[in-house]
Amino acid sequence: MNNINQPRILRKPDVLILTNLSKSTLYNRIKEHLMPPPISLGARAVGFIASEIEAVIQAMIAEQSPEQIKALVQELITQRKQLAKGKSSWKN
Repeated sequence: MNNINQPRILRKPDVLILTNLSKSTLYNRIKEHLMPPPISLGARAVGFIASEIEAVIQAMIAEQSPEQIKALVQELITQRKQLAKGKSSWKN
């Protein structure tokens, strides 16, 4: 069963295509808090939460200032942590 609320994970090549950024620009924007950081998928793999990337793209389309995008990214990270905290008590 496909849960519409299930988070989708994007790998780096997909994020680069969606944003049309280079790898170095993507990581510079993460460092500058203009793009949400990836999550760990394992020992040597990371992925990006699709809804977070899409929210930043929408902010860019809306011509929000860097300060507004930084605030958005911070809010997305806060929501991510709250979601993780709430689901940590779930059992399979």
